[in-house]
Amino acid sequence: MKELYWKTKSKKPKKQRKAQFKAPFHKRHKMMAAPLSPELRAKYDRRSLPVRKGDTVIILRGDYAGYEGKVLKVDLKNFRIHVEGVTRRKADGTIIPVPIHPSKVMITKLDLSDRRRREKLEEMEVK
Repeated sequence: MKELYWKTKSKKPKKQRKAQFKAPFHKRHKMMAAPLSPELRAKYDRRSLPVRKGDTVIILRGDYAGYEGKVLKVDLKNFRIHVEGVTRRKADGTIIPVPIHPSKVMITKLDLSDRRRREKLEEMEVK
């Protein structure tokens, strides 16, 4: 069985969690993957991709299910993303973005402004 990139050889949940939360940032980026929409999945022949700032996502779970917006921030430290328009008001009246786990969203449009990401995806395109 193929081991996942952040998992240890141990099967113990404690060690799995420890490996995830102590992972370096270049591995955390891969952990921040979200499923692709059916159209993108057919186009790129991939099930999921890491979420990036600028991607458009739709929230599938939680209180904000159904909201669609651009990703404003990817928080690698806390494994969360911030989506445009998904905010809440604090008790003192200030408005803050609500952090969402990337597994609870679906990417509907990719930000292809990055040359390397665009080239990588062009290689994957089904012809």
